[in-house]
Amino acid sequence: MIAKYAGIAPKGDLIVLLKLAEKLHKRSFLHVNSTREGGGVAEILQRMIPILQSLGVDARWEVIEGDPTFYEITKKIHNALQGNPETITREMWEHHFEVNKANAERINLGADAVLIHDPQPGPLVEFRTGGTWIWRCHIDISNPSKQVSKALGRYADKYDGMIFSVAKFAQALPIDKFIIPPSIDPLSEKNRELTGEEINEAVERLNIPGDRPIILQVSRFDRFKDPVGVIRAYRMVKKYNDCVLVLAGSPATDDPEGAAVLEEVKEFAAGDKDVHILLLPPFSDRDINALQRVADVVLQKSLKEGFGLTVAEAMWKGKPVIGGFVGGIPLQIVHGVNGFLVNSVEGTAFRIRQLLNHRELAARMGQKAREYVRTNFLITRQVRDYLAVWYALENKGKSVFVL
Repeated sequence: MIAKYAGIAPKGDLIVLLKLAEKLHKRSFLHVNSTREGGGVAEILQRMIPILQSLGVDARWEVIEGDPTFYEITKKIHNALQGNPETITREMWEHHFEVNKANAERINLGADAVLIHDPQPGPLVEFRTGGTWIWRCHIDISNPSKQVSKALGRYADKYDGMIFSVAKFAQALPIDKFIIPPSIDPLSEKNRELTGEEINEAVERLNIPGDRPIILQVSRFDRFKDPVGVIRAYRMVKKYNDCVLVLAGSPATDDPEGAAVLEEVKEFAAGDKDVHILLLPPFSDRDINALQRVADVVLQKSLKEGFGLTVAEAMWKGKPVIGGFVGGIPLQIVHGVNGFLVNSVEGTAFRIRQLLNHRELAARMGQKAREYVRTNFLITRQVRDYLAVWYALENKGKSVFVL
């Protein structure tokens, strides 16, 4: 399977990846998160597990289960870690723990390495039976609630290592810390090359007009993605450039606020036939791929962001992205080179018009965007990094050489 990435991924990444896989051949590697669909974590795991298995690593993926109260609590935890004021009571923390305890009884946690994704399954470390345990934080915790950070810290201290997407997210913990940005799979249905027929079929089925420039944002319907701010920016642009706006997203089973945010967005956009709000079913990867390829301008106007894989996805398709100056977006967008970083609705509107009115500039930036993703944000690099962290933690204090 890894041979399919030859000529696409950097050669050096593939060489190191194969060497690491030799060292960890037939060892077991368990990933645990809170959903199989919706959001970047699930998308990455859907592609990563088969790659690991093809390399000879005994990889598997488990998903914790919880009741609606559990997901309401974990959404509050998520928001508080990203700086929102939230009240999380002792009873809520106890419920969070009890749900994880029940999952620990259901899930086989035995593995040589266990990678726990985000706060929802964080307490599972209390039930570890051996192996190397790593906590992977995908969200922006650069300015977390102190109360929530302290509460989760009692679990974090029991891990062998912790992985963050961006250096400024790293917290002061008495364990080893690593920086590993997320990635996209260039061979997945969401990112592979599409034929003209495939693109046209998707656009026509989704009723997206092709006679005017298209402004696109793909994201969950989450207030931190600022869909209302995107509509405001579009309305400023619309005064000068006739265009359409597409807001596309899929539901996530671990986000109970999504439906309410979607209704807010629909209400704010009411009456404008050129605003297309698409709630796509899970695994609508080809449709998203097609939308990103036909879009004239792609946005990711986040107010908070762990990383924002939709940025790398659009850049891979040769699109300069206008993104919020938050989280991991500045790791992907080099301002003025392969896209633009913005801090306001007005700045977003200005950059949209700049790209719409200067097509040669947009094309040049798009070429640089694709190459930047190839070098830095393909899944082969992330698999390499995960294996390297596992190997490093197992061999801590030893003189070892992989190559």
